Amino acid sequence: MQSRPNILWISIEDINPRFGCYGDPVARTPNIDKLAAGGCIYPNAFSTAGVCAPSRSAIITGMYQTSIGTHHMRTTHQNRDTPEMPTPYSAVIPHYVKTFTEYLRAGGYYCTNNSKTDYQFTPPITAWDELSDEAHWRNRPENAPFFSVFNPTMTHESGMWGDDDLPEARKLEPKTNPDDVVMPPYLPDTPKARAALARHYDTLEKADEFVGRVLGELEEDGLADNTIVFLWSDHGAGLPRGKRWPYDAGIRIPLIVRWPGTIERGTQTDQLVSLVDLGQTVLSLSGINPPAHMQGQPFLGERTLERDYIFAARDRHDESYDMVRAARDKRFKYIRNFRPDLPYLLWIPYRNRHPIMQEMWRLHAEGKLEGPQTLLMQNTRPIEELYDTETDPWEINNLSGNPEYAETLIRMRKALDDWRDEVGDLGDMPEYQMVASWYPNGEQPKTAAPVFVPISATSPGRAPLPQGGSVEGPALLQIHCATQGASVAWTTEQGEDVHWNLYSGPIPLDSGQTTIRSRAIRIGFKESEEREASFEVT
Repeated sequence: MQSRPNILWISIEDINPRFGCYGDPVARTPNIDKLAAGGCIYPNAFSTAGVCAPSRSAIITGMYQTSIGTHHMRTTHQNRDTPEMPTPYSAVIPHYVKTFTEYLRAGGYYCTNNSKTDYQFTPPITAWDELSDEAHWRNRPENAPFFSVFNPTMTHESGMWGDDDLPEARKLEPKTNPDDVVMPPYLPDTPKARAALARHYDTLEKADEFVGRVLGELEEDGLADNTIVFLWSDHGAGLPRGKRWPYDAGIRIPLIVRWPGTIERGTQTDQLVSLVDLGQTVLSLSGINPPAHMQGQPFLGERTLERDYIFAARDRHDESYDMVRAARDKRFKYIRNFRPDLPYLLWIPYRNRHPIMQEMWRLHAEGKLEGPQTLLMQNTRPIEELYDTETDPWEINNLSGNPEYAETLIRMRKALDDWRDEVGDLGDMPEYQMVASWYPNGEQPKTAAPVFVPISATSPGRAPLPQGGSVEGPALLQIHCATQGASVAWTTEQGEDVHWNLYSGPIPLDSGQTTIRSRAIRIGFKESEEREASFEVT
């Protein structure tokens, strides 16, 4: 019988907590609201970046993106208008850093992802038992605990662009009345802007339907009582001054956890949570000790630790470089602009496809933006920003120059400096230098091919047998890779569509003939050549 809990993640994109259970009167989210009624809401949950790939790299590794070189948005493809940039590249993260799912797999969990990754590096073959649009816990071996991730993408900012920019499958019949939505005061209140935000609520309804289907399948399989469900977003709202920014609009996310029999139903906690904490929390709940290098901290279970601050970063987005860091406690937000000489709005063509951004540019050119709507249009920035999110939830009134908040400013400034010193900040290094240190002579390094080392009474493991051979039983097989930090995958299946196991220790060889295939990969390196060998155990 299975004793350890199953764990299910539902990762929604580009949203603040625009759910009915969070008090939003416009939202149509009955399935998410039902999930919250059976679990706990975390109103103080935040991402480490206001954009997907840096945030997702922190989630999958348990390491801040700024400490492992995954902080620049979009590393794996190149913009034709800026060929001088050091992209494309797959980030070469420290050799001891793995996707946390490898620790789960080594601990006996069946891990599936359906199917977004976007980690700033090519996902290693060792990260998941299944990574595809068909990946599902239903494919696991009998009685194996599972960790399954589902990624509905309907709410991505591109869903607000309008049907002319979307494939047929993503086109929606408008339902939300634009007059009902609440426009943030720093955005223009025009019919085009309201229509875009209304469309966001329509896409959220579709995401809620997706959530209902997945949770329904959990019920159908009789697994709801032994599965911990997490629902969260990879970052905040896909709106100007939200997405790509460390303001709350860009990093405050919904987080709901349902844990039958342990978390009280229909509860809420003001506990601070960062998405960098997710991996360590899952490992802890699974009975696996998180590695010491991971920078998050568990927010559930026996090893729960309370946070005083969360931290976030903004760096290059697509074509334009920037460097902003932020620290937040339960009330105050501190932001440091390392480039105060820059305007807030840099050239990001993808962002400029947004209808609300187009409205902002139009009205700015016409001189019609007023009050907070002009904040993003400034051509320079303050060195520091400080906001009281309790009295100023839209983060409009910068208190950094107010002497009444001098002590708070000093405290928050120190918190940010201490964090940067503790985890390291590769934002201090130019991107081209960072990439050059990873790719000698501009060439991506390649993982060494694995070698097979049988161990038995007559073959004590002193030399590999690359093509295999005959060994006396009982026998074990070690698989070795010379690349520091590489992970190894192996299978005894033939053909293309096979299940690759994670190598975590010597493999018992059965009597008779066994054919083993193996591949190795270090994150950021090219995958090794595949090796195959046959062993006859007598």
